[in-house]
Amino acid sequence: MPTRLTSAFFQRPDPLQIARDLLGKHLYTHIDGVLTAGRVVETEAYRHEGDHSLTLHLQRKRQQAQGLHVPGGHAYIYTVYNRHALFNIATHDAAHPDAVLIRAIEPTVGIEAMLRRRGLNEVKRALTAGPGVLTQALGITPALTGLLVTGDVLWFEDHGEVVAPADIVASARVGLEYAGAEAAGLPWRFRVKDSKWTSPAK
Repeated sequence: MPTRLTSAFFQRPDPLQIARDLLGKHLYTHIDGVLTAGRVVETEAYRHEGDHSLTLHLQRKRQQAQGLHVPGGHAYIYTVYNRHALFNIATHDAAHPDAVLIRAIEPTVGIEAMLRRRGLNEVKRALTAGPGVLTQALGITPALTGLLVTGDVLWFEDHGEVVAPADIVASARVGLEYAGAEAAGLPWRFRVKDSKWTSPAK
């Protein structure tokens, strides 16, 4: 029997563990009367301590980044390149602006609606294999920032799957060269091994 994740899941202190534990969970959206969902197959962790990429983000987007100074379990969504919305979940607590980015899902529910939103004619990897395309498929926009990811618009479900450590691929996160070699090289990107729905390897 599927169960919804509660805020306590996201309020744990280690974003790396949360990012790993989200693999195999199912992300749901109910937007404009349309239900869509997908199995999470790729995540990235961001920690305010020892992660220069997040430090820079907090400095550069100071006002917007207040959305991370909240109890874990709130959506934090921002746009890059003026077109791609990235769906993050604030974790830990208001004093620790940590986050997990959802990078890819395997589509499971409302696939026809996802195809329409993406302007695609057939189900293929490009539908949801990447953080900017999965938000488009699921109808997630920056307007949803601040919503709980345990509500009736955004939520995660546990369907009983536990992805074994041996089936998790850890590697460097994507597009963080600007933050320096140390931050860019942190192996905080987690993928389900052999999933065809993960975003391209870098």
